Amino acid sequence: MSDKPDTVIGSLDPDQNDLEQRILKETRAHGATPETIALFCDLILSHFRAHGRDLPWRQTTDPYRILVSEIMLQQTQVERVAVKYSEFLARFPDFETLARAPKSEVLLAWQGMGYNRRAIALQRTAERVVEEYGGRLPADVETLATFPGIGKATAAAICAYAFNMPVVYIETNIRRVFIHFFFQDREGVRDDEILPLVERALHRENPREWYSALMDYGTVLKKRTANPNRRSASYTRQSRFEGSDRQVRGRLLALILKEGSVTEAEAAARTGEDPGRVRRILADLAREGFVAESEGTYTCR
Repeated sequence: MSDKPDTVIGSLDPDQNDLEQRILKETRAHGATPETIALFCDLILSHFRAHGRDLPWRQTTDPYRILVSEIMLQQTQVERVAVKYSEFLARFPDFETLARAPKSEVLLAWQGMGYNRRAIALQRTAERVVEEYGGRLPADVETLATFPGIGKATAAAICAYAFNMPVVYIETNIRRVFIHFFFQDREGVRDDEILPLVERALHRENPREWYSALMDYGTVLKKRTANPNRRSASYTRQSRFEGSDRQVRGRLLALILKEGSVTEAEAAARTGEDPGRVRRILADLAREGFVAESEGTYTCR
């Protein structure tokens, strides 16, 4: 797929558009029949085989690299991950390297990704893989879901992409695709209504390709339709970032990583934030293990 330009994402070929309209008409009239499920699968796979994105984590089945990509993709756009992914792997190429790295180096490598808890969770997962599993990521959804920062959906995605296991799971893009096609006139669509359809449509011979195809079609829909996920029972609006505690947390952590150590007063002066707010957020960062505090000075090791 490397010869296919990414710019086609968001569009359909005329034949694909006709097939989508046919599926929408059939599902509105008759629901998710075996025939409409088969047509749906044909459309998703034909679009992917013509226009699928050439993403770096799709060029590997190495469990460590898949794990890194899935943790990065949890709350960050694909375009930003595509850049950071290669940089992170160059610095931490395997579980052992990541597990033994200083926390400050891991957080520095993560800068620009946001949600720094993911970096800490990823390192803790690497430590557990090395200490408990001999450096080999277990190929089991239930086991993976017990690792730091890995819930059921991420665990299933890792099993699909790293081990080509025919697991059934749902996440934002998958939810968007199924609501668009099979719940056209519904509000408050529950995930437990969608999951049986995900199972019926699953390409069991090649779940790795199938889930990649679903993800890309979800990107298509995001660009060309009103977001179907607004009709999901689990839909919530993302809180405003500008001026939020999350933004200040990121700025404070970046300052400590850059300087090595700062006092509470220095942090307030350098960020221009209210000293009381800075004190509270620094205390949170220390309590959560991002930084260490000693006599009013904060460091990250």
